[in-house]
Amino acid sequence: MSETVVNSIRVLLIDDHRSVLWGLEKLIESQKPKMCVVGKFTSFAEASNELEKLDPDIILLDLDLGTEHGLDILPRLIGITQAKILILTGSRDPALHDKAVIAGAKGILEKENSAETILTAIERVHAGQLWLDQARMGRIILELSRKKSAEEKNPERIKIESLTPRERNIITAVTVRAGATGNDVAKLLHISESTLRNHLSSIYTKLELSNRLELWDYAHKHGLDKDSNT
Repeated sequence: MSETVVNSIRVLLIDDHRSVLWGLEKLIESQKPKMCVVGKFTSFAEASNELEKLDPDIILLDLDLGTEHGLDILPRLIGITQAKILILTGSRDPALHDKAVIAGAKGILEKENSAETILTAIERVHAGQLWLDQARMGRIILELSRKKSAEEKNPERIKIESLTPRERNIITAVTVRAGATGNDVAKLLHISESTLRNHLSSIYTKLELSNRLELWDYAHKHGLDKDSNT
């Protein structure tokens, strides 16, 4: 691969079809010095070890990588790179496209799109825009609004968010060790038993509970019983 030009849009390609990789590389390299390809891979597993070193600005990701699926890969990519992710897919399923954008992709390209469209999308996404048509944008906004509305209508979410990190740790300690005495739990948390009682009183008030049995049941129902460092 030829030397990268400073200030080029650095593009990394992930597609399990080598012919597609070859064609995309030729297309993008033809735009030098505006943009260049810094890496091309047939799987996320292959690309993940090189991402930090290659430092791409844009990742063109195929949703179907054989044994890997783009919807599963997206959160992992977002967690290890600052690059903006553009989906390049052969699928025409709008629901799949919408899920990819909700998961963090900055736009959707179909493999049948023209070379000019692909290049324009790379430039626009690099500039901070989303590459979405109006219909797709409308669907995604509606879906996000529905999710937000559902969350806002959930009174338990509001209660749980009122808990402090320390109170969450105490709930975990109490519920994971359901048979332990208050003194045992207090020792584990390196606090006095009276301090533990004060914390539990605050927790009961916030969650509208009365005792440890109700707390144990509530924690299991709402995922507050996961073991953590206490």
